[in-house]
Amino acid sequence: MAKRGIEPDSFTFPFVLKACTKLCWRKMGLGIQGKALKMGFIGNTFLRNTLIHFHANCGDLTVASELFEDSAKGDVVPWSALTSGYARRGQLDVARKYFDEMPMKDLVSWNVMITGYAKRGEMESARKLFYEAPKKDVVTWNAMIAGYVLCGECEKALEIFKEMKNAGERPDEVTMLSLLNACAYLGDLRVGIEIHLSLSEMLSSCGFNVLLGNALIDMYAKCGSIERAVEVFRKMRDKDVSTWNSIIGGLAVHGHAEESINLFTEMRSSKVRPNEITFVGVLVSCSHSGKVNEGRQYFRLMRDGYNLEPNIRHYGCMVDMLGRAGLLDEAFKFIESMEIEPNAIIWRTLLGACRIHGNVELGRYANERLLKIRRDQSGDYVLLSNIFASKGEWDGVDKVRKMMDDTGMRKEAGCSLIEAEEKALMQFLFDSKSNINFRPMNLGP
Repeated sequence: MAKRGIEPDSFTFPFVLKACTKLCWRKMGLGIQGKALKMGFIGNTFLRNTLIHFHANCGDLTVASELFEDSAKGDVVPWSALTSGYARRGQLDVARKYFDEMPMKDLVSWNVMITGYAKRGEMESARKLFYEAPKKDVVTWNAMIAGYVLCGECEKALEIFKEMKNAGERPDEVTMLSLLNACAYLGDLRVGIEIHLSLSEMLSSCGFNVLLGNALIDMYAKCGSIERAVEVFRKMRDKDVSTWNSIIGGLAVHGHAEESINLFTEMRSSKVRPNEITFVGVLVSCSHSGKVNEGRQYFRLMRDGYNLEPNIRHYGCMVDMLGRAGLLDEAFKFIESMEIEPNAIIWRTLLGACRIHGNVELGRYANERLLKIRRDQSGDYVLLSNIFASKGEWDGVDKVRKMMDDTGMRKEAGCSLIEAEEKALMQFLFDSKSNINFRPMNLGP
């Protein structure tokens, strides 16, 4: 248009600015603003509102505020744009000020504030606005569900979903994605299967996208149904590295080491480049299946073949693998040769291996190193005490118990969860100094 010498008018600039906002082209947007100012269109209400929206989202909030002060404040658009801009930039206090002062609040403004509070984990504030909102759409419901999942309050996420269904609001893919994450967190297979069925009905013609497929694999793996996870994986037409990681890791933790390693070979053949998470799954498979030589080879492959530097999780897998195989001296030398500082989990892993194989001296040393890092985990003391007890060294057991008493450490009660009567999870607490007690946890949607 510019090359042909056609002059823009007051309608041209808002459309171009909207494009700049969507693309986050700040420099281009500023240039468009300067041209509009030069041509005398800056007083146009539609253009001014578009400029407020541009600066609120990807420009200068100060400029947005200045433009707002000169705008027609009876119009909901500039209020909504400014509220949205401050909320998305994390300045919720300022956003709330504009929101409260708005002469008329539209649904977008309600959703922006609820989403802002939910993303920051302030679910009480989000919930209060949610129930005050005169109207709700799927975005409103999704903000609350996702917020509770983000905060780890997944039971409440399922409760909100139940309210959503009762209100007649139709969920979308975003809703289902959050719910699958909630089920994975809770280990609620029954509800996860129901969501899968609902998704199949919603998307019968086009199938699952990669995000939903990955979430389904993750949910089934974490809920203990690895067969269903594999079935979803095989039916997916498009796969990314997260897809492969989810199924390789899921098979690994469920003890299907051969299948996990075979899938890793298949992944490499399909030209998908593995990442750090992939190798965690592969090393876990080697650890659980006693494939020590293969584990060593994959550890080298990660660094030499893919130029990936091992992180603490990879080192932990290697120590676990060597420890399970009874190669305690090699595990210790491996820790000593680590290029990063061993953390508590590394020493705890070695201590656990010493407990299994009865190595008192190395166990004592691992415990000393562990206690230099942390002293607040009762299990660390119990492991060492069990090592002494397995060898009949009762003086050592007494010393550990005295150490626990001196630091005020008390062994935590054991806990077990079982599903009962379809909708209830019964939580049993086992305490050596009290009776077994339980409480029901109603998690059904």
